[in-house]
Amino acid sequence: MATATQTHRVREREFCEDMLPKVSRTFTICIRLLPEDLRHAVLLAYLLCRVADTLEDTPSLEPRDRIRLLRAFARCLESDGCDADLLRHTFESFQSDEELLTREADTVLAEFRRLPVRQQDAVRPWISEMCAGMAEFAGRTRIKSEDTPLTTVDDLERYCYYVAGTVGHLLTELFRQHRPFPTAAQYQRMKSLATSFGLGLQLTNIIKDVADDRRRGQSFLPRQMCQDARIRPDEIQDKNHLAESRQVLQLLIRKAKGHLCDALHYSTALPRRHYGIRSFCLTSLYFAVATLRMADRDPRLLDPDQKVKIPRGQVYRTILITRLIAPVNWMVKLYFRILAGGSWWQRCRSMTPTSPATN
Repeated sequence: MATATQTHRVREREFCEDMLPKVSRTFTICIRLLPEDLRHAVLLAYLLCRVADTLEDTPSLEPRDRIRLLRAFARCLESDGCDADLLRHTFESFQSDEELLTREADTVLAEFRRLPVRQQDAVRPWISEMCAGMAEFAGRTRIKSEDTPLTTVDDLERYCYYVAGTVGHLLTELFRQHRPFPTAAQYQRMKSLATSFGLGLQLTNIIKDVADDRRRGQSFLPRQMCQDARIRPDEIQDKNHLAESRQVLQLLIRKAKGHLCDALHYSTALPRRHYGIRSFCLTSLYFAVATLRMADRDPRLLDPDQKVKIPRGQVYRTILITRLIAPVNWMVKLYFRILAGGSWWQRCRSMTPTSPATN
């Protein structure tokens, strides 16, 4: 007969598993490809990252409140961390599944602390760094009518590192804990590409969500990049500046393409016997490639009524193909070429993998 403590733990685990599809349809699909004994750790790490995202993204929070909450959450992540009372009180009247998850951060933290210590140690420093970076950018002064915390292109890359490059490193450490890489050189190669993998996925999200972000009063387009095109960030959807806006987006798309080439190198550097991990990484990569190519071709990308979204049929077709080809590098590259197109593929073949700065 189950004790009250055991029942409570089962409910906490069920809460975490039930919340995942509510806060991310795509990640829910991808995570199923991971080996079972790794899946739960990645699920919890993802939910903790979503809590941090919510603290950063909630429009009703003032910058000083975001900073305070992010710092409080980082303290909760410590091995002897406190309860997330401040988050629970702040989101007592939640308005979305993301806010419900944030209100119940203690439930996720309780499950996280039940992971093996080595998995906790693989996750904790990267989410703490994520929170610190988000707090830094939340505290930046914004210019009226140019609601972006990013001044330069370097700012954009640093911001993407904090919110996504850290996730690339977090996953690399979890992969290593699950099944060590055959050689130290192979692990170092993975580490050198982890940031770029995260940046490619994040830049793709920024590009496809430009209109949605503007609707919420946000922008992640650097002022410098907009000024070079002779517009302001708040003019990105102005019909009188379509050519200039497209110039800005093409620069972002080019950067994202380069990072996604690195993500291909990262995925093919994984040992072939890591079949489930390879499938997980490649599915995320292929989704991003397909999304970015759609955005690149879509003349209505800046239309607030337009949504860049991979059709459901293509999603499931991509999963099926990935599961078939994941262990075979030449097939992995061929499918990348099919999704990306010839010119993008030629660029991937000619470029040397990059290793963006992490601070």
